[in-house]
Amino acid sequence: MKVLLTGGAGYIASHTIIELYKKGHTVVAVDNLVNSCEESLRRVAEIVGQPIPFIKADVRDAAAMDKIFKENHFDACIHFAGLKAVGESVSMPLEYYENNMNATFVLLNAMRNNGCKNLIFSSSATVYGNPVMIPITEECPKGKCTNPYGQTKSMLEEVLIDVQKADPEWNVVLLRYFNPIGAHPSGKIGEDPNGIPNNLMPYITQTAVGIRKELGVFGNDYDTPDGTGVRDYIHVCDLASGHVSALKAIENKCGLAIYNLGTGHGYSVLDVVNAFEKVNGVKVPYSIKPRRVGVSYPFLGLV
Repeated sequence: MKVLLTGGAGYIASHTIIELYKKGHTVVAVDNLVNSCEESLRRVAEIVGQPIPFIKADVRDAAAMDKIFKENHFDACIHFAGLKAVGESVSMPLEYYENNMNATFVLLNAMRNNGCKNLIFSSSATVYGNPVMIPITEECPKGKCTNPYGQTKSMLEEVLIDVQKADPEWNVVLLRYFNPIGAHPSGKIGEDPNGIPNNLMPYITQTAVGIRKELGVFGNDYDTPDGTGVRDYIHVCDLASGHVSALKAIENKCGLAIYNLGTGHGYSVLDVVNAFEKVNGVKVPYSIKPRRVGVSYPFLGLV
């Protein structure tokens, strides 16, 4: 299949491109490079042995997206593009609603107008809010999201469910990510965000090499074994493989499908720090900070 990846130069998308090429698919990456850089795609090209078609464009640009679809005749789209920092979304709600919602509306119109009705949506386990049941399965009802980022994902899920219900020709897969972590085994690509990291592992690595003075651990008073937040961390290559499986579901005319992508096991912030220190033989200085606004830390599990 020929697949469009929005946000295609980003952390998860770049790893997904590799997995798609392994299975014989072709891709075009679209990205405005606000939260990523084209260098990641050059490194992906080294890994897969061929250049990655790339178009610099903002998904909110309707004319640009229509042109991209008309020129490429895609079979499917994986929609990664969007703002994703939970804490930032609390202080910048309008920017998050405008960006994430409008980009998806523009994309859906471009897809519909050009006869591409196969979509994999990059969603999040944040749609469960403070979950009413543990372990969290796909049958767990969505809760009240604790931050605007999660709200945009939850609202867009409802939009996509309605779109598919109104037109059964659509095949839509909602992938609810838990917490991506890690890097490609080649060492050529990984999580290297612009500015201050929002995720734990790049913050740890930047602290370990001296880019950051110390790691901020946000809260040590949670109801967890060591008081720090517990998360279900999934390796980014496993997460990327999940998108290939979702594409297979689309090939089989899945209609609407919803999947959690996680491991079913939780690890605390200090668990991850301690493991990193042990494996690499380094110390990661850290200090305890107040809890982050808009973030909840349940024990997360799937099975």
